[in-house]
Amino acid sequence: MTLGPLVGTGGTRFSVWSPDAAQLWLCLFGAGDRESRVPMLRDAEGVWHVELAGAGVGTRYGLRADGAYDPGAGLWFDPDKLLIDPYARAVDRPFLYDPMLAARRGHGADTAPLMPKGMVMPALPPLSVPPPAFAPGGLIYEVQVRGFTMLHPQVPQAQRGTIAALGHPAIIAHLKALHVSAVELMPINAWIDERHLGPLGLTNAWGYNPVSWFALDPRIAPGGLAELRGAVEALHAAGIGVILDMVYNHDGESDALGPTLSLRGLDARGYFRHAADGSLINDTGTGNSIACNAPVARRLILDSLRHFVREAGVDGFRFDLGPALGRMEGGFDPAAPLLQEIRADPTLSDRVMIAEPWDIGPGGYQLGRFGDGWLEWNDRYRDDMRRFWRGDEGMLGAFATRLAGSSDIFSGDVTRSVNFLAAHDGFTLADLTAYRHRHNEANGEQNRDGHGENFSWNNGIEGATDDPAVRDARRRDIMALLSTLFLSRGTIMMSAGDEFGRTQHGNNNAYAQDNAIGWIDWEGRDAALEAHAFALAGLRAERAELASAHFLTDTDVEWLSEDGHRLRTDQWEDPSRRRLVLRHRNSGFSICVNGSDTPCRFHLPESEQDVAARSIAVVSPAGFEPATY
Repeated sequence: MTLGPLVGTGGTRFSVWSPDAAQLWLCLFGAGDRESRVPMLRDAEGVWHVELAGAGVGTRYGLRADGAYDPGAGLWFDPDKLLIDPYARAVDRPFLYDPMLAARRGHGADTAPLMPKGMVMPALPPLSVPPPAFAPGGLIYEVQVRGFTMLHPQVPQAQRGTIAALGHPAIIAHLKALHVSAVELMPINAWIDERHLGPLGLTNAWGYNPVSWFALDPRIAPGGLAELRGAVEALHAAGIGVILDMVYNHDGESDALGPTLSLRGLDARGYFRHAADGSLINDTGTGNSIACNAPVARRLILDSLRHFVREAGVDGFRFDLGPALGRMEGGFDPAAPLLQEIRADPTLSDRVMIAEPWDIGPGGYQLGRFGDGWLEWNDRYRDDMRRFWRGDEGMLGAFATRLAGSSDIFSGDVTRSVNFLAAHDGFTLADLTAYRHRHNEANGEQNRDGHGENFSWNNGIEGATDDPAVRDARRRDIMALLSTLFLSRGTIMMSAGDEFGRTQHGNNNAYAQDNAIGWIDWEGRDAALEAHAFALAGLRAERAELASAHFLTDTDVEWLSEDGHRLRTDQWEDPSRRRLVLRHRNSGFSICVNGSDTPCRFHLPESEQDVAARSIAVVSPAGFEPATY
């Protein structure tokens, strides 16, 4: 049976899974939030349903469930808690945290005034879904939708901070100048703030605390699913794909002290992982863990993924804390039922699938294990490249391995690495060269949150400075980092704004900064960095050697020293060596790397030319082209 609201000619049929409930009510809300309750009937499979004549498009509704209340046994039934239908296609307003949402049964009031209501939505015209616009080897551009355009001077005020702004000509022109293959939208599903943020005067800006996996958050998608479809169509017309960042590892109901909003109030035992003593397992650090391979959770995940492909035409998905998708009782299994069903599903099998291959659960680090058809965020690339450009000794071999696609991690003929130097979680690329330490005081947690080790450096002064020598050194470092990324084998990813020096002023965990810290300053961008990034993007688009995801072998390339000779074993093992050349045998296209603080003259078969300190240079058969192109 189809779950959720199904609109027919004379009304709507509502179906909800809740096998342990003693009674379910469909709650309809009219003018002034006046509520009327309609009892639902249970079938033999645990699905409650009711068909209402006249309940058409625009109907606002919620659910109430009654039954046993024993949180230690995973039973949270409380008819005072209004619940959102997990399959609701839209909500009428954002979720706002209130302590009453977490009150235990018998100790709180009716939560209907605090809760958004689900909305029955009209069916969109049928969509012919094209093959994905993204192919491995392209550039993924990670976007936090609200912060991306809040300060963009060319985007109309009414569109700023919304999904609709992604289709604005100025935004698309910028993406095309970078040769972006796909934008990856940080979570756009309806979310709720963590309970500690309100007393700090903060709100969740990133969305990694979902309540609904169907409904979009009204703050960034006031036009709902139609708004997302319109943005996808505009981006597709420009040759740019759309990837959604999905959070299936937990939901916003948190731990035993968290709010009851949806899944917990309907079937906590089916949706969440529990320990033997009945307590919630917390493999995510957020309070709960979704049982992704339990039948009901697996169905909800697959249904929501299909929904965004069929209804909005998205090209793929990135999965936050991806090991949750393959976690079984014995640990992570790349052949877990959910992962197998995604691979086999007719709607999903050709979509782009990207795993963040780690979480804090047992066996949580799974880089390289998701298998064929999956791309994976490569934190080894991030850390090794940072350490090389920071000046750490003994990094030459690791640098070369990462540059060539990380064959030590990914098996087969094609690298599945998503190479990145900075993402939403951690320092921006500019802050990486300007701060040795995190500066997260604005988060209200005494600077204890966020990563403590960032492999960063500050070029002599911590933070902002007017010293021209320090500023110039930082710009050259960022240029070297950008060059490294664009010249790397495999898929590459950039966090929006890093191409022109975006800063978060040393905050490496800006999830709660819905303000100037987290918003991109378009008018303050560094024009020289931006031009450098545009040139690199153009070079990568022109050179098949760079865009390919196939691993490099000794028959494809040779590794040379700066004097043009093959690198010897003792040179590879020299901890102080920071120079090399990667030369493609067939085309002669070469990448010269000088990671030292002094200029170097490279001697190559085609030409020789000085290379500026701390830069990456590219040599082509036509002659030397420095990193500034």
